[in-house]
Amino acid sequence: QVQLVESGGGSVQAGASLRLSCAQSGRTPVLYAMSWFRQASGKEREFVASISVGGFPQYADAVKGRFTISRDKTKNAAYLQMNSLKTEDTALYYCARGWMTNEDDNWGQGTQVTVSS
Repeated sequence: QVQLVESGGGSVQAGASLRLSCAQSGRTPVLYAMSWFRQASGKEREFVASISVGGFPQYADAVKGRFTISRDKTKNAAYLQMNSLKTEDTALYYCARGWMTNEDDNWGQGTQVTVSS
């Protein structure tokens, strides 16, 4: 069974940068697109970014130009470089296998990002 573990979150001030990592444990013979989602307190989980197997990225409008998604297929890992963070980026961030969706039945524990003004 494949599990995804997110890391790299933290508490920063507005304008700072963070780099989130997503490590995939377990073997899978199939490569998936990878995505990042986030959920702010009291709100629905929302899409942030996806990257295809071939490396094509897709971003939510709210993060375009500030966030960059990448992947390392040799390590089964995905990353989210977040620059120019805003207070509204505060959320629990999750990674998932799938293009703009989670193709698995579960979510990891996520990694908390808190941005203060």
